[in-house]
Amino acid sequence: MTSDNMEAIVNTDFHFPGQTGKYTGKVRDVYDINGEYLVMVVTDRISAFDVILPEGIPYKGQVLNQIAAKFLDATSDILPNWKIASPDPMVTIGHKCEPFKVEMVIRGYLAGHAWREYKAGKRTLCGVPMPDGMVENQRFPEPIITPSSKAAEGHDEDISKEEIIASGLVSKEDYEKIEAYTRAIYKRGCEIAAKRGLILVDTKYEFGKKDGQIYLMDEIHTPDSSRYFYADGYEERLAKGEKQRQLSKEFVREWLMANGFQGQTGQKVPEMTPEIVKSITDRYIELFENITGERFCRLPGQDGTDKEAILRRIGSNVSDCLASLR
Repeated sequence: MTSDNMEAIVNTDFHFPGQTGKYTGKVRDVYDINGEYLVMVVTDRISAFDVILPEGIPYKGQVLNQIAAKFLDATSDILPNWKIASPDPMVTIGHKCEPFKVEMVIRGYLAGHAWREYKAGKRTLCGVPMPDGMVENQRFPEPIITPSSKAAEGHDEDISKEEIIASGLVSKEDYEKIEAYTRAIYKRGCEIAAKRGLILVDTKYEFGKKDGQIYLMDEIHTPDSSRYFYADGYEERLAKGEKQRQLSKEFVREWLMANGFQGQTGQKVPEMTPEIVKSITDRYIELFENITGERFCRLPGQDGTDKEAILRRIGSNVSDCLASLR
């Protein structure tokens, strides 16, 4: 039980009809249905620096799943995506694709990892040059794509386009397609964010293939995969060298770093007090309401003590949806 009697769903163990396997990621529990569909349960686990933190964040799974579903729908005219249905606020069911073993990271502004590398004196990232004389959170002349290789365990690694193609991780033809898709989806995300008074600073996408067709996979434009700034006051803060008001998971990383944790061997995660947990929940809900323009609906059960009722709801909703796909 976390603060304010809120429940966090950090583990699931379903047995769905036709289930042939289960993959447990940092945040998602993914169930394979006959090698054809995936049931992605977005839990309330939270990770930073590729480490799963010891406390779950109530409502985080619902926030991530509902934002991702909305943006998958809003970009489906650009390319097909894996989503078939979202039968529960914490679940998406979709096509099983063969994933490319890279994440496509696109950055419109010098922030986060890119800024940490820049501050350390680097002027290229993943083989892409970064102009001299930039300051933190400044906009790049053009968005840059800085891919990372997807690690089965541990840290993802920066990798260049040339290394990806040379190593055979992705063919040249496919890479050029997903690069173009990345720019188009990011452009759409920026346009939607701007209408809500936000700046989509940077984000990452995952792609895969099914029957020779490239699909957009996983989540998009959520606070776990993206960084947002408030547009109001951005220029003034930049000119003064002040921190930007942002909606992203970066505040969690900053809190961890301030308390001596960056995911290195021997470092200990600082205590996640009920107050810290509640503050993270509040930030996730704030992002949901700002990026969607909708009120966040706290589901019955998660504000009480009956975790099993939440799991029963998920199981029932998913089973009903799978039955309709047969």
